Amino acid sequence: MSAASPPPRTPWGNFPDVLIHASETAVKQHLDYQAAKSGDSDAAISLVLSGFNVAQVLALEKLVAGWPTLVSAHALEQEGVNAIPEVLADELGRLLDWPVDSGVVQTNVVSHTGADGFTRLARPARFDGPVQLGQDYVLVDDFVGMGGTLANLKGYIESNGGKVIAAVVLTGRPDSAKLRLSSQRLEELRSKHGAELENWWVERFGHAFDALTESEARYLVRTEAIDTIRSRIAAAE
Repeated sequence: MSAASPPPRTPWGNFPDVLIHASETAVKQHLDYQAAKSGDSDAAISLVLSGFNVAQVLALEKLVAGWPTLVSAHALEQEGVNAIPEVLADELGRLLDWPVDSGVVQTNVVSHTGADGFTRLARPARFDGPVQLGQDYVLVDDFVGMGGTLANLKGYIESNGGKVIAAVVLTGRPDSAKLRLSSQRLEELRSKHGAELENWWVERFGHAFDALTESEARYLVRTEAIDTIRSRIAAAE
């Protein structure tokens, strides 16, 4: 276990489903995808514009009231800083006339791209940077899988006085759009793995099961043994 404090998470409340612009196939098979993930801004612009869905922009505008700030998960990859989230945030800001905050940044390399669920759970994204007290934020990322990066970005912003009201991504699995953990899934997880695993989880990650995303909890429910979960996470650290 790292000596650093675990990244914070905050309650989900009635957090809305993530708005997804394009299919994974369309995005990941695009000729500019790898260059954009490695930090090429021109490639990221080409990729984002090809996958941009005006209907989702209108849905975001309808979902959110007021004048929120768009904040992107500047994801650190092995090859460089992923340019896709910031370009997507800039394009949304241009169309909606919303401010874009580039001061909140991811501070660690998590290597989530193509990783399995245990690796994603074991290597949480950490963030740093100034947060405006009382400001509403909309999270922007290139991809939603298990939703942990968005959950940790939300936790960072809200732990520092902001309020996260929505999230939007360029692509992701449709069944990952629901970040908010359902009461049924939480009950299923606790019933299957009990207090022993949840107590370990609190010690290891700094939050109880109720701060997991729906996809994270579903992944743990599908794993039969507590020892398997603990050993696989330890191996992936």
